[in-house]
Amino acid sequence: MLQKISPSRFLFNGDKLTPRKYFAGAPTKFTTFPLSGKKKPSSLRIKRCIICRIQQLQNSLEDRINPPLVCGRVSPRLLVPDHIPKPTYVESSDVPKISSELQIPDSIGIVKMKKACELAARVLDYAGTLVRPFVTTDEIDKAVHQMVIESGAYPSPLGYGGFPKSVCTSVNECMFHGIPDSRPLQNGDIVNIDVAVYLDGYHGDTSKTFLCGDVDESLTQLVKVTQECLEKGISVCKDGASFKHIGKIISEHAAKYGYNMERFIGHGVGTMIMNLNI
Repeated sequence: MLQKISPSRFLFNGDKLTPRKYFAGAPTKFTTFPLSGKKKPSSLRIKRCIICRIQQLQNSLEDRINPPLVCGRVSPRLLVPDHIPKPTYVESSDVPKISSELQIPDSIGIVKMKKACELAARVLDYAGTLVRPFVTTDEIDKAVHQMVIESGAYPSPLGYGGFPKSVCTSVNECMFHGIPDSRPLQNGDIVNIDVAVYLDGYHGDTSKTFLCGDVDESLTQLVKVTQECLEKGISVCKDGASFKHIGKIISEHAAKYGYNMERFIGHGVGTMIMNLNI
């Protein structure tokens, strides 16, 4: 979690956020996403690698033209047609327990998983084209929601532990699982879009950070190196590869540019959106 000495922030419908803390997107009550685990999942989604050269990023946030993040209003959750199958957690406001079972899909399951992941990737690419100054993250959420349901899928974040939106949008100092709202994106922002879909009984899950307009050179470098770390981590993924090795590859590349990997996290995906976290 990125910490920074600063005046009170105004987040989540105008409420003040106490100094020295940044939320990972939402109130603890319904977005306390467990992020630890030791066992190996059958399929791994390397969650966005959280790497940061803390002092450099803090200086960039201090020097940038844009003011500190102020979140807007959160609109009501969008509806999903009744004919679209929904994950079981949708009916509860509690955060689902992380499955401790090792998911090993059969050949049919692997095909379904690939289709879900391919859809998530297409939706993410589309969402990225919408990132520009004056567009709100709420508008991005609506566009993502529409594309997902038109594909016959369910937007996995919607209703997960009470999460009110169909996609996660994390702007600037919001690290992850940010809630789309009425705040317009500004020139110089960076925004991570986290797309997950539930299709034919399987989840696909992916995210990427996009640049909005003319972005500060240091933040552009941060996003570029983070993407490179992700690609290097993926390149060593194979049957039998250890999480330690994946993390080592990522950490070594980040260090070349003076960054530190604050935490290497991830989780398995399959019939459950999160299982056997690492």
